[in-house]
Amino acid sequence: MMIPMEWWLIYAALGAFVGFFAGMLGIGGGAIMVPLLVLLFDAQGLPKVHILHLAVGTSMGTILLTSLSSIRAHQSRGSIRWDIMRSMTPGILLGGLAGAALASQIPTGALAIAFTLIIFVSATNMILNRQPSPSRQLPGALGLSGIGAAIGGLSSVAAMGGGFASVPYMIWCNVPMIQAIGTAASLGFPIALAGTVGFIINGLQDSGLPAGSLGYVYLPAFAGIVLTSVFIAPVGATVAHRLPTRRLKQIFAILLYVLAVRMVIKIW
Repeated sequence: MMIPMEWWLIYAALGAFVGFFAGMLGIGGGAIMVPLLVLLFDAQGLPKVHILHLAVGTSMGTILLTSLSSIRAHQSRGSIRWDIMRSMTPGILLGGLAGAALASQIPTGALAIAFTLIIFVSATNMILNRQPSPSRQLPGALGLSGIGAAIGGLSSVAAMGGGFASVPYMIWCNVPMIQAIGTAASLGFPIALAGTVGFIINGLQDSGLPAGSLGYVYLPAFAGIVLTSVFIAPVGATVAHRLPTRRLKQIFAILLYVLAVRMVIKIW
């Protein structure tokens, strides 16, 4: 599999860009990675009918590895509620596999609309800095598993780590903010695992995928992104302590609006 060297460099640059902002703002990289991958895959000449599924599958694959460094960082601070993580993981795995299977069957145009709606809700919450008021307690293991299934399914469609939904839910259930963020980071791994496996399995049944694809994971982009994002994300986390992240989140949310709309226009 030979692709021009400039594409390897472009994907490495994308990994650095996404990793930095994901580390600095504490958001899932898929929110911005998917629209940019769609534009890059189109420019590279990959089949238009497959570019969104490849973008989502590839993004989930990169989250699988980058989430490990995030887990390590939060665990060193003791901010992960492993009891919550263990209870939600079975549902996340089932929901993630189901979401990936569903997303693989949705036509590209409809998937683009679904992805954009999820991104718009997430970006709007980011701009308004809305968080629910703690008003209830966590449910039992079965209830947490059910919540995990819903989060895993949505995350597979949008290639996000799940923090956009799990953090507000845990805060609503009286989990302290720092623990909610740390636990959401730990949930990124099972979400990405289920989504990646699902997009690989369902993609293997599709014909016409470009050379270098493992199901719906495009390996050149995956390798280039992971190569840099794993190392740059901790830099972003360090910068977060020195800059006004709330204003940066608002600017970033506007960028998400623009990229999501641009992606829909490109696909349609």
